[in-house]
Order: sequence, then structure tokens, then C-alpha cells
Amino acid sequence: MSAAKRPRSRARRVITIVALSLAGLLVAGVVGIVVWSQVGVMDAEAGPLASVREDDRIFAADTGGNVVMSPASGESTVGLVFIPGAKVQAEAYEAKLSGLVAEDGMTVVITRPWLNLAFFDPRPLSDFTSAAPDVDAWLVGGHSLGGVRACQLGPDADGLVLFGSYCANDLSVSGLPVLSISGAEDGLSTPEKIQDARGMLPADAAFVEIAGAAHASFGDYGPQAGDGTPTIDDADMTAEITASVAELLPRR
Repeated sequence: MSAAKRPRSRARRVITIVALSLAGLLVAGVVGIVVWSQVGVMDAEAGPLASVREDDRIFAADTGGNVVMSPASGESTVGLVFIPGAKVQAEAYEAKLSGLVAEDGMTVVITRPWLNLAFFDPRPLSDFTSAAPDVDAWLVGGHSLGGVRACQLGPDADGLVLFGSYCANDLSVSGLPVLSISGAEDGLSTPEKIQDARGMLPADAAFVEIAGAAHASFGDYGPQAGDGTPTIDDADMTAEITASVAELLPRR
């Protein structure tokens, strides 16, 4: 009888060892992802960020864990929820999006994705638009990986803006107003990749390619590995972004 029990005991021990090993690998994997997501985060450059905080036309605050920029005076009826690229600090986009606030009267909510990676952040658009409840119409957009996530949130918005990015989900029959802004010198979201993913967007989507712009030109966080060499300066890049997005704004 003891001989009959021995194989069953051995089998249970093997199953227990395998289960514990798999659990250990899972925990190690989760810890590894968390650590990786916190290493190499690209911080906002001090100069451009200071210029926004010193602009008396813009009120910037941390609201609900998001960076919220709004006009210091006057009513704001149109907003943009902007999702940063992978491991890029939210504040790194303030300067490049500042013209939308100062010149076009938009409210801009820059999110802080969970683990600094947009695809780990399942929150709905309403979690971000609630930061500015008086805004009537909302665009959603994002840079790089943030743009991929913005595409997923697009059906809940009034328009979609891609900044050096492209969609992985099919919006071709969504009827959503879409603007794709890309850089001619982008070494990551290259012009070829933008073109290859064009079929994911509605046929009337607008495409703007900015001469001299690289992938990192859409923010102020320094050079990025694998990117092209930008030849456009920050002021001109901000002006190009501001003018391009203005064309998509809902008529007020």
C-alpha cells in the first residue's frame, strides 16, 4: 500500500515544484517590467519647461495626477487629452503644446501613463477629461506609443491627433476626424511606417509631414536612440504643431 502511495506523492511534489517555479518566474517577470519601466525615463528639459511656467497666458497645474494646461483667462471649450511616448515625462511635452493653449484657447491634459508606458494604462478617456469638466469637445492624441493608445481611445473622442505615431487598430470606417503629424527626419515612426499604416485611418484623414522634424522634435527631452537628426528649431516646431492642430478643431 505504501508503494502505491509513493508514486502519487512523487507526482504531487513534482506538480508543486513546477507550480512554484512558474509563480517565481511570473513574479520575476513583473518585477523586471516594473524596474525596466522606471529606468531611463526621459525627463523634461528645464529651459522649455520654464518658458511655459513663466508664460502668463497659460495656467499649468497637476490635477488628478495629470498635467493640465489651460488659458489663464477666457473660456476654453475644446480640449486635448495627450498621451506621452514610452518612458517620457509628461512635462516634456508642455512647451510643444503650449501654443494650443496660449493661441487657440485649448485646454491640454497631458497624462501620466501607468509604469510610464501607455499600453499598461487601461483608463478610459473620461478619467482624463474629468480634469476639465467645462470643456465641451475633446480631441485625443499622443506621441509615439502614446499615439497607439490614443487610437484605441479615439472612438470616445471628437477627433484624433497622432504625433509621430500611427494606429494599430482599424479606424478606417469610424468617421472620426483624424490628423497625423509626422516628421520627415523621424528615425522611429518613419515616413514609410506612417504611410504603411495609412489604411487604418479614415480615407479623409489629414496628413502633415513637418520638414526637418525628428521623433524627439515632438517633445523636449533630448536626443533619442535610433532617431534621425532634426534640423527644425523648437519655435518653428511649436508653430507647426499649433497651426496643424488648429485645422482639426471643432468649429465654435
